[in-house]
Amino acid sequence: MTDAVLGATDAAASGEPHITEPVAYDAILLAGFGGPEGQDDVIPFLRNVTRGRGIPEERLEEVATHYRHFGGVSPINDQNRQLKAALEAELASRGIDLPVLWGNRNWDPYLRDALVEANERGYTKLIAIATSAYSSYSSCRQYREDFAIALDETSLFGHIAIDKVRQFFDHPGFVTPFIDGVRDGLTQIQRDNPGIDLFSEVEILFSTHSIPSTDAAKSGPAERGFGEGGAYAAQHNAVAEVVIESVKRELALEGELAWQLVYQSRSGPPSMPWLEPDINDAIAELPARGIRAVVIVPLGFVSDHMEVLWDLDNEATESAEENKLYSVRVPTPGTHAAYVSGLIDLVLERRDGVPVEDRPALTELGPWYDVCRPGCCENVRLGFKPALAGLQP
Repeated sequence: MTDAVLGATDAAASGEPHITEPVAYDAILLAGFGGPEGQDDVIPFLRNVTRGRGIPEERLEEVATHYRHFGGVSPINDQNRQLKAALEAELASRGIDLPVLWGNRNWDPYLRDALVEANERGYTKLIAIATSAYSSYSSCRQYREDFAIALDETSLFGHIAIDKVRQFFDHPGFVTPFIDGVRDGLTQIQRDNPGIDLFSEVEILFSTHSIPSTDAAKSGPAERGFGEGGAYAAQHNAVAEVVIESVKRELALEGELAWQLVYQSRSGPPSMPWLEPDINDAIAELPARGIRAVVIVPLGFVSDHMEVLWDLDNEATESAEENKLYSVRVPTPGTHAAYVSGLIDLVLERRDGVPVEDRPALTELGPWYDVCRPGCCENVRLGFKPALAGLQP
C-alpha cells in the first residue's frame, strides 16, 4: 500500500482512515496560505495564487486594491508568526520537544524552504497542520498537492515523510472560539439595543469562502453521499448547529435563534455557479423580515486575513449599515487558547496513535480522516495531481 499514500510515514502508508499506530515525529510543519508583505509583492502573489486558472490581469488588479487598501500587506503572515509562537509556547508548557517549521503555499517562506530547513536539521518525519479546517479542494487537497510539489522541488521524496492532522472543523479547540464569539456578540446586541428580541429581530450569519459548486459537490469522499454542497457545506452547517445549541445553553435561551450559512469572496466568472447566497445579498433581505441586528461569524476562517478584513469588516459591515442593521463581527480563532491547545492535541493524536473512540468531535461527521479517501476533494477543472496524506488518486 506504500505507493497508494505518497510520502507518508510507515504507519500512514497503510492507508487506513484513522492511524492508531504511534509515530515518533521529528517536527511540526505549519502550512499557511501566504500573503504579500509590501506593495511590490501584491501582483506577483496573486499570480502565484491563480497560476493555471487563466484569471485576466484586470481581475488581479481589482483584487489587488483590497491589499493596497492595507498598504499591500496581508495580515496572514504575521498571524502565522503569532500562531507559530503560540504553538511553541504551548508545546513548551507541556514539556514536548517538537520544533515548529513554517512554510506557505503562495509566498515566502515557501513550503520548500521549510523542507530544506527540515533536511538541514535532520528531520525526516513531519506532521503537518494546514491552516484550514474544512474539506474542499482549496482547503485540503490543494495543500496536500503542494506538499507533494515541495518534496519534488527539493528532491526530498523518499527522505522526508509528511503526514497531516485530520480536518479539524468539529474539534472543540476550533469550535470553542466561535461559541465564545457568538455568545458575546448576542450579549453586546442586547446591551446596545435595549428591548431587542433575540429570536425575532436578530439573525446570525455564518460566513465562509464560496467555492465553485462543482468543487463543493466533490468535497469529501464520494461514498459519504453529502449531496449538492458536498462535505464542505455539510461540515459548515453541522458546526453552525453546534455553535447555536451551545450558545443557547450558555445564555439559558429557550427558543430558536435565526441563522443561516452564507458565502463570501467569490472570484469566479458569472457563468460558473458558486455556492450561494452571498452574504451581502443575504443582509439585504433581512429588514423585510423585521431583523434589526446581525451577528457576522467568519466560521470558515482560522484568522483575520484579507477576506475577513475586506469582505466582512468592509463590505458586509457596510451592507449592514446601508440596511440600517446593527452588526457585530465575531473574532476568528487566531491564537485563542482553546484553538492553540486543540492543534497540539491533534498532533498528539497522531504521535500517540490515539484510538478513534477517544478523539473529540462535536458533530456526527467526525472525527475526520487521518488519511484522505480516494478521489477526495477533486478539482473537476484541473483533474487529479499527486497529493500526500491520502489514498491516490
